Amino acid sequence: MSLNNIFQFFVPKDKKFFPLFEQASANLILLAETLHEAVNAPKEEREDYYKKIEELEATIEEITHKTHLELSRNFITPFDREDIHSLIKAIDNVADYMHGAASKMRLYQVEKITKSIRKLTEINLEACQLIGAGIKDLKDMKDHKAIKETCKKINKLESKADSVFDKAVADIFENETDAKNIIKYKEVLSALESASDKCKSVSNVMEQISVKHS
Repeated sequence: MSLNNIFQFFVPKDKKFFPLFEQASANLILLAETLHEAVNAPKEEREDYYKKIEELEATIEEITHKTHLELSRNFITPFDREDIHSLIKAIDNVADYMHGAASKMRLYQVEKITKSIRKLTEINLEACQLIGAGIKDLKDMKDHKAIKETCKKINKLESKADSVFDKAVADIFENETDAKNIIKYKEVLSALESASDKCKSVSNVMEQISVKHS
């Protein structure tokens, strides 16, 4: 048994931080689902989805704030304080960029949703679901192989999102003649692609935590 495992044996079971991580990841999945539903809904129905996304992003922000408060109150933590901060911040960043994409579609009144936008929301949804699975495995800290595999899948999705983004931007410049539309679509696509980058950041933190405790 490693020193980390021996130490964990004597540390009281965490009742503060993992419930917050689980709440954050559950709301993140719901936000990603709502965004994916929004881009597949008729334009007249999207406003309700955008409002729900705004509420979910605010909820995740509040959970992030609570996590930072718990860090200042508690001496004993389930793993390194820096990693707790990095993990919740990384999850919050994913929510920020998905919310940013929705806000841009709403503000710029993007009516025609492209296949690339739908594909990127689908990729982000899958990555967020994997983040949820990774958080559950981190809580048990037993199946490090599963955590590594989850992180690998998230990283592959990020690479896939890069490819979708590059092709979509090339298509816009080739086929779109209205400069305003070029700016609109590029900003929305960029926010969605950045969200997938932030999913990879969550993956990196989860893998780092797992390696430290294996």
